[in-house]
Amino acid sequence: MIAVQDLTKYYGLTQAISRLSFEVGKGEIVGFLGPNGAGKTTTLKILAGFLPPTAGKAQINGHDCVTDSLAVRRSLGYLPETAPLYTELTVSQFLRFAARAKGVAAGGEKTEVDRVSEACVLGEVRNTLISSLSKGFRQRVGLAQALVNNPPLLILDEPTIGLDPAQIVEIRQLIKDLSGDHTVVLSSHILPEVSQLCQRVIIINKGQIVASDTPENLSRQLGHGSRLKLAVKGPAQEITAALKGLPGVRDVVSQGKSRYLVESADDQELRPDIARLVVGRGWDLLELQTQEFTLEEVFLNLVTEEEA
Repeated sequence: MIAVQDLTKYYGLTQAISRLSFEVGKGEIVGFLGPNGAGKTTTLKILAGFLPPTAGKAQINGHDCVTDSLAVRRSLGYLPETAPLYTELTVSQFLRFAARAKGVAAGGEKTEVDRVSEACVLGEVRNTLISSLSKGFRQRVGLAQALVNNPPLLILDEPTIGLDPAQIVEIRQLIKDLSGDHTVVLSSHILPEVSQLCQRVIIINKGQIVASDTPENLSRQLGHGSRLKLAVKGPAQEITAALKGLPGVRDVVSQGKSRYLVESADDQELRPDIARLVVGRGWDLLELQTQEFTLEEVFLNLVTEEEA
């Protein structure tokens, strides 16, 4: 669905992205992550046809983003960080306008507006002025306009920014419901959100891709060791000292209430050794399980390494 090769963009003498290359397959939901100024929005704007690259190529659905820009725009729906809404219109009026702008036949406008309104749960506000809507409903309207004409690709830049927790859950569920029928590229600063929604993650820093894989694989490959959570009933200081004395243990952190986090220096399997130690000392082993590194930890680790 998306093929990017050696994509580069300069603003004057400032390089925003440098020789980016990646692909996104049909039906994937891919997270596009990076710190502020990393080049995420620049890349998304090039894919959406809003910016020309300085060098390199980007194709969407087989169409070149520069030489075949109109075909590219027909293939995608784009929701930028600030939803592009005409606030003096009602929701239905705005969506009819979006349908006309995207080439929906006059006879099919009402059907299309009904479809995207239902998909984004806008029934109760269809006749309400957009200026009167809450931030959450405005984001839904922005997502609805991106869905008009059923494009195969959706590019969503910070779709839940500024929403309250209940609204975030609603928008996330809407995005989940789109999977399979649409390819989705999602840019977000909320890393747990990306972990929940995305099958694959592309991490960009200083205009270059530093990692691309599933969140699970990134956690395993870049977590630098493994971690175990355990609950042991016994004298805390003795337990901590005994665990630290096991071969392969890098650190032990007491988390209170008989709970401990054990970090290993590599992927060594420590559970049998810990179980034997605890039982041999006569302590009660209440819990012992692995704990994956979070996407946030992997992200910070990668960005910190790049900075270094």
